[in-house]
Amino acid sequence: MSIGLIALLDDVAAIAKLAAASLDDIAGQTATASAKAAGIVIDDAAVAPNYVVGVSPAREFPIILKITLGSLRNKLIFLLPAALLLGYFAPWAITPLLMLGGAYLSYEGAEKVLGAIKPHHGGVSAETTAVAADPKTLEDEKVQSAIKTDFILSAEIMAFTLASIPAGSIWVQAVIMALVAILITLAVYGVVALIVKADDLGLALAGNRDASFLGSIGRGTGRGLVKTMPILLKLLGIVGTAAMIWVGGGIIIHGLEVYGLPALGHAIETAAETVTHPLPAGGSIVAWIVKAAASGIVGLALGALLIPLATYGLAPIARALKGRRGQAV
Repeated sequence: MSIGLIALLDDVAAIAKLAAASLDDIAGQTATASAKAAGIVIDDAAVAPNYVVGVSPAREFPIILKITLGSLRNKLIFLLPAALLLGYFAPWAITPLLMLGGAYLSYEGAEKVLGAIKPHHGGVSAETTAVAADPKTLEDEKVQSAIKTDFILSAEIMAFTLASIPAGSIWVQAVIMALVAILITLAVYGVVALIVKADDLGLALAGNRDASFLGSIGRGTGRGLVKTMPILLKLLGIVGTAAMIWVGGGIIIHGLEVYGLPALGHAIETAAETVTHPLPAGGSIVAWIVKAAASGIVGLALGALLIPLATYGLAPIARALKGRRGQAV
């Protein structure tokens, strides 16, 4: 075998090793970025089942599929290129955008808490009745509302993912962000599909006429699913709201540290160390709980401050702008 051919094979082997290392690096960074976005993902999974409440069971899967495709479109077509452009041309803008998203999450979470404490009792308008009387219009409204909400959460996921990736090739960043977008979207809406169809599965199992032992177990399982699914959905809503507030507060705390205001973050770290220092075991878990609770308090406080601003300041401005657009048309 000639020396040239041996050298060529060595070069091919080196390129293969480099490619394998790059793939391992991409896989590792994808997993890390996905884990760091877990809080937002929990909130996304908690919110999504509400969009199939009140529709025909036969339309639940088609609605979830439409929302899934809309979420992928949000992430891959709109948000991924925008995030890469920001990261390349204006990396200084990532932290402010993250903080803006964190403030929005805090506001949404605080508004949900306020709604649970003081439910709004309003009548049903003629417009709502008309929409409810038209199943297709109702479905389209639900899908559009879900995709709009998903856009905000997806923007946070993509910005959070970009901030979690070490500086490097823009193509590697693009691949990692695309993988995170696809994996998170499929995971979230796959879980949502299982949740919304679990009660149908429960009804089918509960109605089983098989007299065997397995049939009896199936009927018991079905009755259990039917009884526990409403509780699970309520619990998921609570967890989603808590995750929204916790993630929002955590983003704000991190943003303050980036801008040279670390006092709040240091105080939380000190509190966590003080609580966990005397514990012989499980200190890391307790420390995480303390930090998450503190972030949640910050998020809830910020959200409570933003509610009157949004209600009495931003909402009238938005209505005025909407009215002007309507007159222009």
